[in-house]
Amino acid sequence: MLDYGSKVVAGVTPGRGGMEVEGAPVFDSISEAQTHFDVDASILFVPPRFVLDPALEAVEAGLDPVVVITEGVPVRDTMEIVANARLRGTTIIGPNCPGIIKPGEVKMGIMPEQVFRRGNIGIVSRSGTLFYEIASHISRRGLGQSTCVGIGGDPVVGLDFIDVLRWFEADDETEAVALIGEIGGDSEERAADFIAGGGFTKPLVAYIAGRTAVPGKSMGHAGAIVQGDAGTALGKIEALRDAGVTVGELPGDVAEALVGLLGG
Repeated sequence: MLDYGSKVVAGVTPGRGGMEVEGAPVFDSISEAQTHFDVDASILFVPPRFVLDPALEAVEAGLDPVVVITEGVPVRDTMEIVANARLRGTTIIGPNCPGIIKPGEVKMGIMPEQVFRRGNIGIVSRSGTLFYEIASHISRRGLGQSTCVGIGGDPVVGLDFIDVLRWFEADDETEAVALIGEIGGDSEERAADFIAGGGFTKPLVAYIAGRTAVPGKSMGHAGAIVQGDAGTALGKIEALRDAGVTVGELPGDVAEALVGLLGG
């Protein structure tokens, strides 16, 4: 993140105050760090069972956004974090996510920055690996990205597709969007209803992973699991297509469709 130009001014780990990592001082608490630096955001790289306390500390300190990279956070803990964040108007990205990147400007996350280039395509994804792959296809087709958000693949997350689509609708730098979904839950179906209702009006292309997933088995992410007839890839694809969204059969189709929609 430092190499990319992100201003990581401090680290916080209880008991490690006074240390230094990559030139950044480490403090025992966020409040201590705030006495030395003007801090406005936080990213957490913390083992799953320890995420709750630092996430709540970041929310209570007024940091926004709070990006939670960690996979395997107990759902009960995530619910408490998200509930507290909503009361304070704080944005939680994740957990179990690659983070957020504005190509050429700032990176808060673990994504391989070399596949991104500056442009006008917004990306919002539940998947990490497909996030990178589709960004790479978009870049290789001569397009680029405005802002790219990995919302996370857990059953409960902070931001959802609709939140990010609202951002992109209002963002003058974003002319079109790639939405990357996967099996499990109903977030893609809710996004389709939002789009069908006129909540998002810019060109949008989607890809849904997990067409061959076995019901009852999670696929990669804890939230990527088909239960009965709910959360299937085909159901999500149908909902999006009914809303007028172009859905790619393969990840590479997303970039090709965006080129066509933007007249490239």
